[in-house]
Amino acid sequence: MTAPEEPGTGPVIRDNRRIDPVTGQPRRGKHAASQPAGTSGAGRPGAPGSARQRDGEAAARVPADEASPAESAAAAAPAPAAAPKAAPADPAASQLQRQLAERTADLQRLQAEYANYRKRVDRDRATVREHAVAGALSELLPVLDAIGQAREHGELSGGFKSVADSLQAAVTKLGLVSYGQRGDAFDPKIHEALTHTYSPDVTEDTCVEIFQPGYKVGERILRPARVAVAAPTTGLDESDDSGWPSGEENN
Repeated sequence: MTAPEEPGTGPVIRDNRRIDPVTGQPRRGKHAASQPAGTSGAGRPGAPGSARQRDGEAAARVPADEASPAESAAAAAPAPAAAPKAAPADPAASQLQRQLAERTADLQRLQAEYANYRKRVDRDRATVREHAVAGALSELLPVLDAIGQAREHGELSGGFKSVADSLQAAVTKLGLVSYGQRGDAFDPKIHEALTHTYSPDVTEDTCVEIFQPGYKVGERILRPARVAVAAPTTGLDESDDSGWPSGEENN
C-alpha cells in the first residue's frame, strides 16, 4: 500500500484517479505509459478507438462498387417484356376503309363528269351563239349586197356612206367575213359556179368573174360566192362537140 503524500505537495486521489494538484488533470500512472498511443481515450464517445469511430471505419471499408438497396432492387427487377404483336385488323375499321375508298372513287368520277359537263356546256353555248349570229347576219346579206353595188357605181357618198361604213364595221366585229376575188382557185365547197368557160390563160379551174361575194362566220358558210369559172383549154377543144352524138348518127 502506497503511503499518502503530504497535503499540498502530492497528487490528490479522487474516484480512484490521481489528480495533479497543479494542473487539475488526471495524472498518468505507471500503467498509462504501457497503453498504445491513441487508445487512452477509447472509453470516451467520439474519441479515437470508440464504438462510433469503429462503426465509421467499418462503413468506410465497404467497397465503393457495392450498390445501394434501391440500386440492388432496380438491378434485381425483371427486364421489361417485349411489345405485344399487333392485334388483327378490326372488321369495323376495314369496312370503314373500304367505304372511304368507294366514296373517294365516286367523288373522282363525279369531278370528271362535272369537268366534261362544263366543256360540253361551253361548246354548246359557243355553238348556239354562232347560230344566232349567223341567223342575224344572214338577214343582212341583201343590205350588204346593195351597199356593195352602190360603192361600185360610185353612189355611196355623204351620210349614206357613214351609215354603210358603220354597218360594215359592226358585222365585221361579229365575225362576218367576205370572200371571193377574181383569180381565186375554184372550190366547189365555197363557190357556186353560175357559168363555165375555157381559157388558155389559166392552168386550173379559176374564178374569172364574181357575181356575188361569199360570206362566212368562222368555218360556217352563210352564202357561197357566186362566180364564173374558166377551165384550161388543154385536152378537149372548147368548140368540139364530138362528145355528144349528132342527130344524123342517131337516125
